[in-house]
Amino acid sequence: QVQLEESGGGSVQAGGSLKLSCEVSGLDMTRHCMGWFRQAPGKEREAVATDDNFSKPKYANSVKGRFTFTRDSFANKMWLQMTRLEREDTGVYFCAAKKGSVFGCVDNKDALFQAFEFTYWGQGTQVTVNS
Repeated sequence: QVQLEESGGGSVQAGGSLKLSCEVSGLDMTRHCMGWFRQAPGKEREAVATDDNFSKPKYANSVKGRFTFTRDSFANKMWLQMTRLEREDTGVYFCAAKKGSVFGCVDNKDALFQAFEFTYWGQGTQVTVNS
């Protein structure tokens, strides 16, 4: 059974930092693209950062230079370090996995993956940035 579990959310002042963690079980991260998504109230779920098994992560323009996505596929964990948080970063943050092939998951597009492309999701963790 595949499970993804986020942690590390909370309430922080604008300009502050948070580090989200995602523990993954039941799948081989070396054959999955992974991603962090967020959903603000009344808005659609959007990609924050996504990666594949062969290249560096991609970031939404709104978080470039402020957020860093890392993963340890052999430890089945991934993280999202968020710095210089802004009120607009408020939302529920989800980690997600997209299945690749036996050779791995590759991203050939210039744009980030979209939410509908991901199969497995965590329950989400709330991030609230107060101004």
